[in-house]
Amino acid sequence: MKNCIAAGLLVLSLAGCSPKTYTRVPAGKSADFFGYHPNQTPKISAHRGGGDLKGYPENCIESFAYLAKQMPVVIECDIDLTKDSVLVMMHDQTLDRTTTGTGKLIEKTYAELAPFRLEDNMGNLTPYKIPTLEQVLRWGKGKVTFTLDVKRNVSFDKVIDMVHRTGAGDYVAVITYNAPDAAKVNKLDPNLMISVTIRNRAEYDRLHDLGIPDNRMLAFVGVKEPDADLYQFLHQKGIACILGTLGNLDKQAAAKGDQVYKQFARNGADVMSTDRPLEVWQAVRP
Repeated sequence: MKNCIAAGLLVLSLAGCSPKTYTRVPAGKSADFFGYHPNQTPKISAHRGGGDLKGYPENCIESFAYLAKQMPVVIECDIDLTKDSVLVMMHDQTLDRTTTGTGKLIEKTYAELAPFRLEDNMGNLTPYKIPTLEQVLRWGKGKVTFTLDVKRNVSFDKVIDMVHRTGAGDYVAVITYNAPDAAKVNKLDPNLMISVTIRNRAEYDRLHDLGIPDNRMLAFVGVKEPDADLYQFLHQKGIACILGTLGNLDKQAAAKGDQVYKQFARNGADVMSTDRPLEVWQAVRP
């Protein structure tokens, strides 16, 4: 009990507590978890895993852990590369906005990142460091699921190799932005779930023609609500839909009331990718 009460320290949170909010995906069940299920409580995807919460930077294990104790959560996070080819969690190409460092990430070795500390989106300094992808994936098992956003400097081969090395295939989906990249990921590992952009039938058809199975697709339908027909079409194929509420739709909810998230879910959103994960959870939780 004492360990759980004191779980503000990451080491204790990793070792001692096991909140009911943790997401445990059984081995081999990633397609079932990420697939479409009628009448299921919408899943919430935390954009960059945090950042807008005071004291909790984006792309940071401590932020992921904080959210995972509040709610079942999908962590959307960003992967980039250091000069010495270490996969680390970072959205920007430069260190200036989110850390105490400066300059381009690709010009720094992993050892050179050690003195830097992360800042939240309000500029508040934290004691937290830039984590590696390996650290993140090993921490996340039995706690969260991930959608992995692979930045331009990084090859899908390297990311999928790390997914294999950490045994994370059952609780991750790899984000792609075009059909050829989705086909590449599917070829590298046909068992992985892939987040694919499908805003219309033509985009689905192209993915299908390249051999991406329906049961490996998780459809990002855009940052505005699609036509009801698209939701219906994808759901009939067992494909769950991610609505990007980050940006305008989050602002709409903040202005009009968080009940609009319930309407997004009624309209067909199975997952909401948001900068307001706690507010969305309060609105849609059973």
